[in-house]
Amino acid sequence: MTKFALKYALLFLLLIPAQSIVFNHLVLFDVAVPLVFVYLIVYLPVTIGTNLSTFLGFLAGLMVDIFCDTPGLNAFSCTLLAFTRKPLFHLYVSYDDDLAGRSPSARSMGAAAFMKYMVTMVLLYCIMVFTIEAFQFFNFRLLILRILASTLYTFVLLYAIDAFSFRSSDY
Repeated sequence: MTKFALKYALLFLLLIPAQSIVFNHLVLFDVAVPLVFVYLIVYLPVTIGTNLSTFLGFLAGLMVDIFCDTPGLNAFSCTLLAFTRKPLFHLYVSYDDDLAGRSPSARSMGAAAFMKYMVTMVLLYCIMVFTIEAFQFFNFRLLILRILASTLYTFVLLYAIDAFSFRSSDY
């Protein structure tokens, strides 16, 4: 578990500044924003308790809020996403195949199940963030376009991160 904690701390130290310095400026057509730090929540093992995962989600969101000047937006969304992570995971993987403490990945879950899980997580996060950010349904088409485009953009980048990650034993 300490090996996982070190890998997670390294990911945390890489993805949070990368989100605020690099990825927030890679906006496509003023619509799609990559939210790659969500991988911190996707990467958590399913066997981690809900309290710890919720705290880690809140911490990740709070750090992004501090660096990106979005007061509470990401903290709330990450906390809610971390809280719903386990039920979303079990939509695609049965309780019998709980991965025994390993982190969800294409290697441990299978590519199809992992892609569905990640798309669901990213879509839920994008729905929360952009709905709270807009705080209105005045321009509903733009809201839906931002949610779908950001989900696709983020999913592609997260899948690439997962494919090139440093997992040797796949926790």
